[in-house]
Amino acid sequence: MIERTASPRLGCGLPDRLLAVRAAEGDEDAFAVLVQRHSRSLLTLARCMLGNPQDAEEAVQDAFVSAWRHLPEYRHRAEFRTWMYRITVNRCQTMCRRRPPPLPLDTVAEPAASDAWSQPVRTAEQDAATAALSRALAELDAGQRVCWIMREVQGLPYKEIAHVTRTGEQTVRGRLFRARRSLQEAMGPWR
Repeated sequence: MIERTASPRLGCGLPDRLLAVRAAEGDEDAFAVLVQRHSRSLLTLARCMLGNPQDAEEAVQDAFVSAWRHLPEYRHRAEFRTWMYRITVNRCQTMCRRRPPPLPLDTVAEPAASDAWSQPVRTAEQDAATAALSRALAELDAGQRVCWIMREVQGLPYKEIAHVTRTGEQTVRGRLFRARRSLQEAMGPWR
């Protein structure tokens, strides 16, 4: 991830819009504040989309590099956060398209059994439920998955999700409805 701490002289209380203007003028400290402010939520989004922390870090880092390069072209039609979500979603979708197809389960060796006494039952159940949710999310179509992650994990409003995905609010609502229904069916045994 981009490791840089903002200068103490640069107020972290400044709005994104002002920081983006300063960054577009070459102020690296202003951009560092933006990175610091938004990297956690973007990492969460990318991790949910890609299912792999290393790929998520790569996607977010690439998104910030792209944003840095294109800041002079950023016209503030959307909030900086929304602009970064769009860049990150696009990068994640590109990475998903370039991935090789998954191997069938019967070709993957089963991991060695660990000591059953070292893991409490509750932890095993939570891990299994989390794995089931990850599989169910992976089975959603990309549009549904992105909308669900941005709404349910990130808590973004419908309008912002529509802007990020370049669709209408009704499309977002429809995708969320279908995603929730699919996930509810897939997670039925875990209720």
